[in-house]
Amino acid sequence: MTMTLRFRARSCLLAIGLAGAAVIGPAMAEEEPPMTPDGVPTYEVKEGLVDRGTYNGYRRFHSVCHTCHGFDASGSSFAPPLVDSLKRLSYDEFKEVVINGRQTQGATGDKVMPTFGLDPNVVQNLDDIYRYLKARADGALPGGRPKRYGS
Repeated sequence: MTMTLRFRARSCLLAIGLAGAAVIGPAMAEEEPPMTPDGVPTYEVKEGLVDRGTYNGYRRFHSVCHTCHGFDASGSSFAPPLVDSLKRLSYDEFKEVVINGRQTQGATGDKVMPTFGLDPNVVQNLDDIYRYLKARADGALPGGRPKRYGS
């Protein structure tokens, strides 16, 4: 094949590929994360499958938070079970504690939640972590690794 024919063949393949991407691209776009009417992140669980945000929240929680709060947010000797805490904490209270930390005096001594306000893995995914924890707290999501719908 001469150089000109190779170039034309590649150009045709590129054009076909771009045309296909234009057709497929929008259909493959990620869904918008679910929110309540008042702007609070929420979750969707359909037939045991979760939305992208809730799944990402699971991943982020288990990359940072589970070391203290236990697998599946069930608590440990270091920190309380967040499946219970998220039954009473509002979204704003949750954000406040995660971003700024908390220190309280308990019967067994100081309890310290470190600040995560400068940790991009947490702060940039805070809505998704909340979605995951809220789904667990509401009983909509059992323990273990969830499966994502639409993937």
